Amino acid sequence: MAKEKKLVEAITSMEEDFAQWYTDVVKKAELIEYSSVRGCMIIRPNGYAIWENVQKELDAAFKATGVENVYMPMFIPESLLQKEKDHVEGFAPEVAWVTHGGLEPLQERLCVRPTSETLFCDFYSKIIHSYRDLPKLYNQWCSVVRWEKTTRPFLRTMEFLWQEGHTAHATAEEAEERTIQMLNVYADFCEKVLAIPMIKGRKSEKEKFAGAHATYTIEALMHDGKALQSGTSHNFGDGFARAFDIQYTDKENKLQYVYQTSWGMTTRIIGAVIMVHGDNSGLVLPPRIAPTQVMIIPINQNKEGVMEAALNLKEKLGTYRVKVDDSDKSPGWKFSEQEMRGIPLRVEIGPKDIEANQAVIVRRDTREKIIVSLEEIAAKVGETLEKMQSDMLERARTHRDTHTYSVTTMEEFAKTAAEKPGFIKAMWCGDEACENEIKEKTGATSRCMPFEQEHIADTCVCCGKPAKTMAYWGKAY
Repeated sequence: MAKEKKLVEAITSMEEDFAQWYTDVVKKAELIEYSSVRGCMIIRPNGYAIWENVQKELDAAFKATGVENVYMPMFIPESLLQKEKDHVEGFAPEVAWVTHGGLEPLQERLCVRPTSETLFCDFYSKIIHSYRDLPKLYNQWCSVVRWEKTTRPFLRTMEFLWQEGHTAHATAEEAEERTIQMLNVYADFCEKVLAIPMIKGRKSEKEKFAGAHATYTIEALMHDGKALQSGTSHNFGDGFARAFDIQYTDKENKLQYVYQTSWGMTTRIIGAVIMVHGDNSGLVLPPRIAPTQVMIIPINQNKEGVMEAALNLKEKLGTYRVKVDDSDKSPGWKFSEQEMRGIPLRVEIGPKDIEANQAVIVRRDTREKIIVSLEEIAAKVGETLEKMQSDMLERARTHRDTHTYSVTTMEEFAKTAAEKPGFIKAMWCGDEACENEIKEKTGATSRCMPFEQEHIADTCVCCGKPAKTMAYWGKAY
């Protein structure tokens, strides 16, 4: 029992120190290990398996909309990066440069990609000539490097994994439609697969992507009341096309510039899953993203027939992602380990269960125990996984909604930001000066102007001038 107690005590309580709780979970659940390079992490099998499931689900969703996968080089020549002024200025502080090839200095510095807009634009300028070549709907899965000052596993690292979609269209309307379409793909994935409800909306001019015409975002609320930007979709208009001379001949044989989009989701989304659903025993993974959905734990496994029964159960549950813990650890230790790793269901079977022709199903999220006959177990496991998935989404939605506050005055805004972690809804005139003042006084930033607008007041919460929009605000990761 001492060892079992130690495993749980290794996690700091989230109520005591949420940041330390998060660090403890990613380490103790063996999602990552720190590397010898500052700000870079080693993603261990438990963590990478979650990312593989993210890839699998998103890749299928992308391809269902006509997207094809490609791969771009890791390096960008400095001259190429300089072609779009706003873009290079936005990324300049985060760029890592290669200055030598072996022992020889390079004639031109190479940027280690922080993102691949310039590479795709250069590529498109070579392959797009006619309206018949459009649209181009491409995506790549890769890693990027951004020289971050402060890092935290998954949430902000110097190198991270992501996908970046880049599309080119004949008209502004098609580009806008694709931008919103991909944002909806992200929101649906987060809700249906990750059990995380999202706020969808447009970023302010200050917060939009460098070089974009408009940036749209999905925003989630973590357990500690901080916001997390979870995916973005950008409409570039024809700005990049003009900078890179990406033109096509239309049906009237006239030269036109293309309109482009870009959209991405990163390994940061694993951090969101941890912080939305986790508890003081470790991870709680939604069944649809969990690498292992069911862990079968044989009780008194050395007794005759127990391991055979466990393996028979695994075969019976073969339509799910199932493992048998046949290690020589005690059952209590195995329970703690299964809870730490966030495996949705455990199934216990021992000599008494075999005698009664039953097994015990235990839900990770509620710890509810369900005794079920072996004949009905496959159906009950499926039913329980679906119930857990929907319950986790509803709990996350309830948490978000009960930690979302409406304010109409600056005094009320500041008091709410200081005392009640969560989203704050307030009217805004759209002026960047007010946006900056709100951040300076409260620490809250504009998260988005939601598609679903509400009329809270007639005037801006900061300056009192006529309001143009309702915005979500919050302290964020």
